[in-house]
Formats: sequence, structure tokens, C-alpha cells
Amino acid sequence: MFSRLHDDIQCILERDPAARSAWEVLTCYPGLHALILHRRAHWCWHHGLKWLGRFISHISRWLTGIEIHPGAKIGERVFFDHAMGVVVGETAEIGDGCTIYQGVTLGGTSLYKGTKRHPTLGKDVVVSAGAKVLGGFEVGDGAKIGSNAVVIKPVPAGATAVGIPARIILSKEGESADVSGVERKFNAYGITQEDDPVSQALRGLIDNASGQEHQIAMLWKAVELLCAQQQVPMPGDAARSETFEADKFNQLLGK
Repeated sequence: MFSRLHDDIQCILERDPAARSAWEVLTCYPGLHALILHRRAHWCWHHGLKWLGRFISHISRWLTGIEIHPGAKIGERVFFDHAMGVVVGETAEIGDGCTIYQGVTLGGTSLYKGTKRHPTLGKDVVVSAGAKVLGGFEVGDGAKIGSNAVVIKPVPAGATAVGIPARIILSKEGESADVSGVERKFNAYGITQEDDPVSQALRGLIDNASGQEHQIAMLWKAVELLCAQQQVPMPGDAARSETFEADKFNQLLGK
């Protein structure tokens, strides 16, 4: 028990730069308190003490602002950061090393009892603030869920899900948080600028337009040289220089 508590405290110290000491984490972090109470509630739930498990869960919700059903399964070194308003459903499963921020819902879309209604998170998943993961599917190891995303389908290992409904951005070779074996870097709230598919699409269009204008300018220069050799006038609307400001547009996108 003490070894598990030590791991829980250590993972918070590693992922939260605001945590200054183990004593501060033990006494002032509601995410840790919610985990400790959930383990008692989970034990009661699976030993026939259903009401007691629900009551402990209710007290935990009142004390911490984090609602975890006693039937939910939570792995080692899970960090509920801030975590006010987090809701974890009965059949949800959270893998080792996951980080869950405030306002997250691991919810279900089915009303049938006894079925897998809530999501399963693999190892080292990051679920950012306000995200809703709804349904009995799997989110792969090392996946990231963007803030306020609404995820209603499986997310592959190492991928990123953003938007409403969530769009899946597959992992990058050598940089993903999946099974590549590369040492992973923890990203607070899980998302970087490169994880926005709209920005990626716009950057691609900007680069393509800039390249086309460059090619057109080169063609007009070749035509100008040919006209000079043949002693014929150049068209008046010839675009001999590039005017498309690709750098300016990329700066607007934050590149």
C-alpha cells in the first residue's frame, strides 16, 4: 500500500511543476485523495459491499469534486490534475501512467446494464481539460485527447484526437508516444500546435500556393528571355516577381 502511494506521489511530482514536496502533494492534491478513496470504494464494490462502495464514492465526490464510480478500474501512477468536475463511469478502465485534467468525462452511450458502456484508456494516455470520451471503445497506449474534444470512436496508439466530433491525427514515426521505444516527453494538456489538423491543412495550402507562384514567376522569366531573343513584345500582365507572402500567413497560424 505504501509503495503504491509513493508511486502516486512521485508521478505527480514528475508531471506537475507546481508540486514542491511530497508532503504538499499528500495533503493538498485532491486527485491523489480521490484515488485513495476510490481504491477503498472499489474493494467494497467487488466484495459485495455495493452500497458502502457507492457511499465512499459519494463522500469522495463531495470532498474532491471528482466523481469516480466504484466499479471503474484505475491502474498505477494515474494523475488527476486539478480534476474538478471529472466523471468516470462504472465500466471505464484507466491504464497505467494516464493523466486526466479537469472537466473530463469518461461516459457511456448505452443504457443496457451489464455491458461495456464506458471507454478503456491504455497506458500513458493524456485526456485534456473538458474532453468527453463516450462509449465502450479503446483509446490506445500513448494517445492524446485534445481539450474539449468529443471522442466517439476508437483512437489508435500514439494518435491524437481533437475537435467535435474528434478527428484522429495518426502518430509521427520516431516521435509518437506509442510502442516505438523512443523515450517519451510529457506534454502538459497533451496537445501541441502541430496537433491541429486545420492548421496543418492551411499550412499545406500556403506552401503549395507559394511553390506554384514561384514556378509561375520562373516560367514568365523564361518567356521574357525567349521574347527578347525573338524580338517580340512581352504581355503586359506578366507576373515576373513573387508577391504571395507565405511567411506572413504562416505567422498568423503560429508557425
